[in-house]
Amino acid sequence: MDKDSTPMLTAEPAPAVPLVRCVPERTKKAVEIVGQHGGKVISMYAVLGEHDLVFTLHFPSTEKAMAASVGLNLLTGISFTTSPVVDVEQFDRMISEVKNL
Repeated sequence: MDKDSTPMLTAEPAPAVPLVRCVPERTKKAVEIVGQHGGKVISMYAVLGEHDLVFTLHFPSTEKAMAASVGLNLLTGISFTTSPVVDVEQFDRMISEVKNL
């Protein structure tokens, strides 16, 4: 994982999205929106439970992640939650530095 990139996990409950809007063309357009904002799709899942979709994406900045989230909302009508993440190794290093203060 590039330390300068901002990974993003987006998840969304979509109770009112018509099934007709859930087509492969929409998924392709969603991937294009991510790319237009400098992002890269790592994974995309449809899930059961609290969230209907979970995406793991990489962006060069938080601003680009936010712009893509708005673009995805405009495309789909779905509200996304954007959460920056770090891998566990990086997290462990951060915690070690805090403990050394």
